[in-house]
Amino acid sequence: MWSWVLHRITGVAIYFFLLVHILDTALVRLSPEAYNAVIGTYKTPLMNLGEIALVAAIVFHAFNGLRIILIDFWSKGPKYQRAMFWVVLVLWAVAIAGFLPRQLMNLVADFN
Repeated sequence: MWSWVLHRITGVAIYFFLLVHILDTALVRLSPEAYNAVIGTYKTPLMNLGEIALVAAIVFHAFNGLRIILIDFWSKGPKYQRAMFWVVLVLWAVAIAGFLPRQLMNLVADFN
């Protein structure tokens, strides 16, 4: 059940990010000054934390999506769905561990 809940939450979060991204990118045609102002607000520590959350959501959603495909199309998928969920969590943790140090350095640099 938690896999299902997390998959839906991350999917909705990614959708809203893409919506905001399309809207802020469209500003460049309307007003370059407004676009620059919006992009300037993204260079804050809070938005840096948002980027970390976004990458974490995308990575989980991708790995869990592959797990769902295996459950649907592999005859033994339903039998191993719980084990595959733990594999998703381990792969997610490894991927985030590779991303997090660099992003945290950017976060510290934002405070200086």
